[in-house]
Order: sequence, then C-alpha cells, then structure tokens
Amino acid sequence: MSAFQELMAYQRDTEALAQVGGRLGWDQETVMPRGAAQQRGTEMGVIEAVLHARRCDPRVGEWLERAEAPDAAGQAQLREIAREHERSLKVPADLARRLAQVTSQAQGKWAEARANEDFSAFRPILEEVVSLKRQEGAALAQEGDPYDALLDGYEPATNAAQIAAMFDAMRPRLVALRAAILERPMPQGLTRQFDEAGQMELSRELAGAFGYDWTRGRLDMAVHPFCSGSGDDVRITTRIDSADPFNCLYSTIHEVGHATYEQAINPDYALTPLGRGASMGVHESQSRIYENQLGRSRAFCGWLFDRMRTSFGDLSVADADAFYAAVNRVHNGYIRTEADEVQYNLHIMLRFDLERALISGDLAVGDLEAAWNDRFKQDFGYAVDCPSNGCLQDVHWSVGLFGYFPTYTLGNLYAGCLNEALRRDLPDLDDQLGKGDLGGATGWLRDKVQRHGGLYLPAEVIGRASGMPVTEEPLLTYLEAKFGALYRL
Repeated sequence: MSAFQELMAYQRDTEALAQVGGRLGWDQETVMPRGAAQQRGTEMGVIEAVLHARRCDPRVGEWLERAEAPDAAGQAQLREIAREHERSLKVPADLARRLAQVTSQAQGKWAEARANEDFSAFRPILEEVVSLKRQEGAALAQEGDPYDALLDGYEPATNAAQIAAMFDAMRPRLVALRAAILERPMPQGLTRQFDEAGQMELSRELAGAFGYDWTRGRLDMAVHPFCSGSGDDVRITTRIDSADPFNCLYSTIHEVGHATYEQAINPDYALTPLGRGASMGVHESQSRIYENQLGRSRAFCGWLFDRMRTSFGDLSVADADAFYAAVNRVHNGYIRTEADEVQYNLHIMLRFDLERALISGDLAVGDLEAAWNDRFKQDFGYAVDCPSNGCLQDVHWSVGLFGYFPTYTLGNLYAGCLNEALRRDLPDLDDQLGKGDLGGATGWLRDKVQRHGGLYLPAEVIGRASGMPVTEEPLLTYLEAKFGALYRL
C-alpha cells in the first residue's frame, strides 16, 4: 500500500474506536445504571488513553510526510489528520486520560446536583474539570490564548475576538427587538396537559418527516437532549414536559437536524475525518434551520396545528394563526434550550463570557453561581430562582465542553445565511411546508451542506452553499421581519 493508503487504514481503526467511546457516552446519558458511574469513568479514561496514543503514534507523522493525496478529498483527509495529530501531540497522555475519566464522572454528579438544586455538591468536581481544561488549553495554545485553543477544537479558524465582535454587533439589535416585543401583549400559550405517549409518537413522526433514517437511528429520553454517533449509527434523545409539548417536539426536530447531517455524509467518508460535520457551528446550523426557519415557520405551523389536533384534540388556542403565535411566543424564561429565537443568543453571550473568565482564571468556580445570577439579572431583568434554572441547567461544562457554547450562535448565523439562499432557490417552499412536506428543504440542505461532511472548512461550506460571506445580517433581518410581523411592531 502507499503511504496514503496505510494512513487511511490506520485512521479508520482510530475512528471506529472513537465511535465505540461515543456509544459509551450515549449509554451513560440514557440507560446506564447510576451505580456504574465510577466504573464508566475508568472505561472512558482507558479508551481515551488508547485513542490518544494512536493519534500521537510517530507513524502518523511519517505517513503524513510521505503521503500523496489522490484527489481533493484526499487532501482534505490529510489536512484533518494532520490537524488532529498536531493537537494530540501537544496534550500529555496522562492529561487526556484524566480528562476523559473526570468528565465522565462529572456528568453524573452534575445530573444529581441539578436534581437536588445543589451547586455546592457539583462544585468540587467542576473545579477539577476547569483545572484540567485550563491545562489542556495551555498545552494546546503553547504561547497563545488557551480559550482560543479550546474553541479551535469545535470551530476551526475562529477565535474569541472574532466571536466577541459578532456578538457586539448583534446585541444592540437583539436587545432592542426584545424590548419592543415585551411591550406588546403576549400571545396565549397552550394551557392543557399532553400525555407522554402521544408526544413521543408525534416526535417519531416528525423525525421521519424531517428525513431521519430509522434503520440507522433510535430515539430515547435524556436529561439534556443530544445527538450521538455518525454514519450508520446515529442516535437522538429528547425530553418530555406534559405541560409543554413544544419542548419535546422541537427538541426532537433540533436533534434530527444534527442526525440527518451525519446520516447524509458521503458514505465514502465513513470512519474518516471527513465522515463527520465540518464544525460544531455548521452542525448547529442544520439543527437550528430545521427547528426554527422550517419548523417554526408560519406555513409548517399550520400543518402541525392540524396534526396535533388529530393526536390531542383541542389545543386551547383558537386557530392556526394563534398556534403559530404560541409556538413563537417571546416570554421570560431561564432555560436556554427553551428560549425563543429572539432571546436565545443572549443566553449564549452570557455563557461565552463566563466560560472565557473561568478558563483565564478571572472567575473562580466557587464564584460561578453568583456571577451567573448577577449577569442573568443584568441581561434579562429578573432573578434566577434556583440552580437548575441557572448555572446547573446545561451539561456542557460538566463534560468539559469549554469553547463549545459560542458555536450555537455561529450556527444561528450560518442558518440565517442558508435560509436566505434556500428561499431564493425554492420559491414555493411555503407551499411545501404547509403540506408537511420537508423533502425540498432537507434535500437542498443535504446537497448543499450535509453530503460534504468535513470536506470544507466551516466558512467555506456555508459560503459555497449560500453564495454569500458569513455575516450576522441575514439572521437579524429574518428575526426583525418575523417577529415584527408577529407582534405588529
């Protein structure tokens, strides 16, 4: 075999092992018995140690020096393998293993602390996670910014200064739009209970309508909805609130956006670095456009209104227009994943600033709860009432995902660009959505974005798909037009 072929064969084994590790993570958050947490942490640590050793293997560097790519996809494979190899070499093996072990254990402690409304019970292990992530960031950054180094693991070719500039450009218009809306009468929401079985049945139907391949996936319950896996095994989770079916339905649609991205990637890329999304921001663009620009559109809400009445009977809203207003209500709330489109990015800005301060050392973990509560009161105008509605609401920091949060807003920006191009290319899109037909929209996204996997860098894949550079303008224009009409601004 050529050096390129040897490298790719080796890489496929590494990718397959990483998928096994991911499956352990899925099991931990869905069906693993609570008493297994300590052992699972050890298991995850061992797998990470093996993966780290494989990624640092000197043969990888030797193959990279000698490999000649046969085509553009091969060049992209070498780019991504080299990137992973270089990052891995910077992180000591014992640190990588310890991170995997501690974050596995921290996830369970976070879930327990969240259920008991007790940040102090979570604080010790979070302090250990933050300490380890600071070490990892410093190792990766060398002489640079540790937070930028962590961010680069989720969104290549992006740094905190660029994101902060985008946030600074977005914040005034989002704050002004939010203030104008909250001065208007709030639409009525749904006021009855919705049974779990009915919500899950409709969630499964919606997942199929948005293109989820059930022969290669499954839907389960979790504390925090997520998507796991790639290729021929891509799993999603959701959660249920009997008083709020939109939580379950739109969480499912959101995760299906992630899942169909993974399922649609060119099968030639399976178990290679190109066999996954281009970045977490691009990944989020798919889940957000599925959930919001498609799933919360007036046209699709009209179809969903009729479908929900078939399943649940009277919905406590008068008609399809009132249902559309209920789906898109802008209202006070604590939870990021339940936030409306207008306020969602303000939640991300709060987390971005706090996690940068944690990694830099400007904020101690012991002061995190108070800092969160103070910032939330400043940004949203009311006080956090309990830890599960505050700094314990998200799983991300417990599992070490520092640098991940800003990719949610990047995903929204990318989705804004894609939505503008999608509607330009499919002028009859609303007619399709009004019939519950997602095939045109999801097919467009599959062709323009999803099938390419990691072939292109994030800004390139969005630019190629949308025909425009990435800016915040399409998203802000969309939000101002949609909610301006809804609230008669």
